[in-house]
Amino acid sequence: MKIGITGSIASGKSTAAKILSKRKYPLFSADQEVSELYKKRLFKNIIIKKLKLKKNLNIKIQIKDMIGQKKIKLSQLEKIIHPYVRKRMTYFLKINRNKKFLFLEIPLLIESRLLRFFDIVFFVGAKKKTRLKRFIEKNGSKEMFLLLDKHQQKEVDKKKSCDYVVNNNTSIQALNKKISTIFKKYE
Repeated sequence: MKIGITGSIASGKSTAAKILSKRKYPLFSADQEVSELYKKRLFKNIIIKKLKLKKNLNIKIQIKDMIGQKKIKLSQLEKIIHPYVRKRMTYFLKINRNKKFLFLEIPLLIESRLLRFFDIVFFVGAKKKTRLKRFIEKNGSKEMFLLLDKHQQKEVDKKKSCDYVVNNNTSIQALNKKISTIFKKYE
């Protein structure tokens, strides 16, 4: 059973995914795959060339600056990154095809039209104020949060496409209880 976890920025998707997988079921994280991409020399060279970045400066900082200054659009960056992440997702599904449950945390699952890959999709949501606070606590800026949040499909629309909606406005314990209660139906 392939279970997708999605939601808005800083809503608690990663935490929810870890709770669901309970570390005994395979978990794919699109965000983690992107982090790994940025560590690879070949990818760095591709992104430097395509976005005309300076080789000797931090790539992520340059990209954030370019996005903030509207020199590039997020969609341009996604066109470079998403094929690599999708390839890794396909590989993950292939090597884990005999497992009872597979969990995939994908922030842009709906925007990327990936619903057809999943048996169940969880939407993890939280109030905008709560998400902004979480984003800033992880060294993000309000400006970047607003830009990324605006880029995503509206929560109300995303929720319509998901099987379960879990509100994550309080504690990890509350999130754990909500998600575990739903998932018990399938174990």
